[in-house]
Amino acid sequence: MKWAAWHCLLAASLLWQNTEALTLHRRELPAVVSLDIKRKDVSDPVARDRVRRKRDKTVSQALDNEETLYFCNITLGTPRQSLRLVLDTGSSDLWCNAANSTLCESSSDPCSASGSYNPDKSSTYNFVSSDFNISYADGTGAAGDYVTDTLHIGGATIKDFQFGVGYYSGSSEGVLGIGYPSNEVQVGRLGKSSYPNLPQAMVKNGLIRSNAYSLWLNDLSASTGSILFGGVNKAKYHGELQTLPVQPVNGGYSELLIALTAVSIKSDSDSQNYTSDALPAAVLLDSGSSLTYLPNSIVEEIYNNLGVVYESSSGVGFVKCSLAESSVKLSYTFSSPTINVGIDELVIDAGDIRFRNGDRACIFGIAPAGSSTAVLGDTFLRSAYVVYDLANNEISLANTNFNSTDDDIVEIGTGDDAVPGATNVANPVTSVVADGSGARIGGPTGGVFTDLPSATSSGAAAPAGPTGFPAHLAFGAAAIGYVLAA
Repeated sequence: MKWAAWHCLLAASLLWQNTEALTLHRRELPAVVSLDIKRKDVSDPVARDRVRRKRDKTVSQALDNEETLYFCNITLGTPRQSLRLVLDTGSSDLWCNAANSTLCESSSDPCSASGSYNPDKSSTYNFVSSDFNISYADGTGAAGDYVTDTLHIGGATIKDFQFGVGYYSGSSEGVLGIGYPSNEVQVGRLGKSSYPNLPQAMVKNGLIRSNAYSLWLNDLSASTGSILFGGVNKAKYHGELQTLPVQPVNGGYSELLIALTAVSIKSDSDSQNYTSDALPAAVLLDSGSSLTYLPNSIVEEIYNNLGVVYESSSGVGFVKCSLAESSVKLSYTFSSPTINVGIDELVIDAGDIRFRNGDRACIFGIAPAGSSTAVLGDTFLRSAYVVYDLANNEISLANTNFNSTDDDIVEIGTGDDAVPGATNVANPVTSVVADGSGARIGGPTGGVFTDLPSATSSGAAAPAGPTGFPAHLAFGAAAIGYVLAA
């Protein structure tokens, strides 16, 4: 199975210092990090999911997007060593493979595309500890050292930046985690204090004013997208931003979870609300997940309505590719704001796979979460403009403005209720149980990675197959008479 993937333009506003709440200031010449894009076909993403201050300066950096994952090009060390890392709002550590790891030194050279880090070749490297150990829900992960070195991201430089180096790894792709520092490996696994990860390090170094950023991925066929650290681009969304509280986990904030209160399906002539005891549900906004994973009962209703065939061995649904031509939308409501996702954003080319009647089969962008935390991945995030305000523990949402070529960038500073034009949602749902103990599909768990690396491993995190979902059923198959061809 093949996957159309693309390298994505990413912009990041590198601004002032402060970790307090938000205010926004319009810049005459805002500093941004502009990241180039390309597009090419790569392998199946499903397996990987399983697994300024006012300165007149613009800095550029390349960004790739493959497998509908969003990759950022950075350099580490002195002299610089180039790496390509998965941009991930669902985790918090930057980690990369060591050049002399068993994985990278294998004959298939799996680390060649994303690069690796050699501390012996950097004059600015310093060892911190041997505490780095991250594991994922499918048993893959990486283990090695925490170190510090000089990080270059676009034209910005951060000295003595802490990150993980995997000497033992089951993944050829490193990760640039930008979530809460409290979700770092050394905090969750060892109970140690957090260190400044990338957004917090930008604040500490005076590059931005607040630990906040906004994300615009654009549509499924787009060759551009952007992330603004310390800024909001008002030209990239429709309407106004509406602000929701992040859901705490065990009394604290470690995951970017918000309360999903309703899911509905709409067409030109009809609409239907899905009713489920699973709602409201805490859902994770995760750029590191290609697909969206919802509670099983909701997925079953969606599959039945749309004729989705569930293929148990891959844990994913398939639909007729022609479904992308319909006017159907799925709507996600979060107390008040509703994000609409067109069906064309959910019907994903799977290469030359067909149903037995000869119709082309495409991957459907929603899969069952099983017993894991529900995740709103890239098949949702492309339709939303999201402001992640980690300083205030808030998320602001609006429907995205697809393919906008305009910019209206305002800087995020400090102060309360400060996102321009944003409205705090009245009486948002806050009673959702956000259980941090449940494994996240494709996400880091509290376990320890112990397996030696596999020379054939790829992808930063392959998800475990869903549990509690009726794997023997092909939802919708009875109505349309479709089964996947062997």
